[in-house]
Amino acid sequence: MEEREKQSIKEASEEVSREFKTLIKAEDLNSLKQLQYLILGRLQDSNAVLSHFNEYSEHCFAEVSGDFSRNARLLKSMKGDLDYIFQKLRGMKAKILATYPDAFPDESTRST
Repeated sequence: MEEREKQSIKEASEEVSREFKTLIKAEDLNSLKQLQYLILGRLQDSNAVLSHFNEYSEHCFAEVSGDFSRNARLLKSMKGDLDYIFQKLRGMKAKILATYPDAFPDESTRST
């Protein structure tokens, strides 16, 4: 860009800026500035609290994650054992029913 064009743009920007300044009172701008600083302070405080909470949560999770993993493996193992037991029970029940058909009453004759 030419120097004259740059100067023209700068002057136009300054003129627009001066016009905006006449539209808004200085005390209103100061009030907005103070509110922005207040909000900034609150956001910084909230950010600090959340950072502390995240660190605390990470620490707590590190303490219990081993227990969670161990208990999950234990539950999975117990489920496998119970599935095997119930499979065997169903097989035994089928053999008993084959040998003694009246050993287990059907649903319609069972008393509640």
